[in-house]
Amino acid sequence: MKWEAFLSAVQERGEYPSQQEAERAARVVIALLGAHVVGSERSELAARLPETCTPILLDPLPAAEPLDARGFVRATAAWVDGATEETAEWDVGAVLSVVADAADEELMGRLLLQLPPGYDLLFGRPEPT
Repeated sequence: MKWEAFLSAVQERGEYPSQQEAERAARVVIALLGAHVVGSERSELAARLPETCTPILLDPLPAAEPLDARGFVRATAAWVDGATEETAEWDVGAVLSVVADAADEELMGRLLLQLPPGYDLLFGRPEPT
């Protein structure tokens, strides 16, 4: 997947008026995700996303502690100027649903096993894996 196609999908799902807003959301959410996913799953996911995502996903500051789904949304809100938890939840859903589409179901299952309960909803996959 090319970066432009990825951003277009995020822009469409997030109903952002500009690609710049979609890019802002994508960079923040992917960086946070990279801080919480480890091992071969993180590398496999990076290989399925646009090259622009690779350093964002693979070189984040490590998370001090795992965040539950609500904490992930709060952290996203903290990284975006003027964001609320509601707008951050929108950002997270738009980006992670596109990420989930780029990964196959088997990889998504392994990713969700690394994350606390509730992330399935953030990825737009409401069935626990």
